Amino acid sequence: MLVILDSVLYLLYNPFMKKISGQVNNAFIEIGMHIKTWRLVYQLKAAQVAERAGISVRTLQKIESGDPSIGTAAFLEVARSLGLLETLIDSLNPLNNDLGRARINDNLPKRIK
Repeated sequence: MLVILDSVLYLLYNPFMKKISGQVNNAFIEIGMHIKTWRLVYQLKAAQVAERAGISVRTLQKIESGDPSIGTAAFLEVARSLGLLETLIDSLNPLNNDLGRARINDNLPKRIK
């Protein structure tokens, strides 16, 4: 029990971990809830998604609960295992956004376009 408590305290007070804003923390929680909802929509058990993503069930539980300490690779593997990776990539593409398309020609150097 003491080891678990020490681990939790280390995560909460890790001096090397950058403090995150409330808005970002809320985003982690909301995204985690969406991931869990997608898993339930597909009627998949946590163990099935974790195995497909190549992560532990505990790591998946952390993602679904909005733990900000989870690595990007683990998160993206879960998105891939749920068929959400392409949707995520497309949502971040500036060419899929009116403002992004309008400003891309004005703000990017010619070699990037």
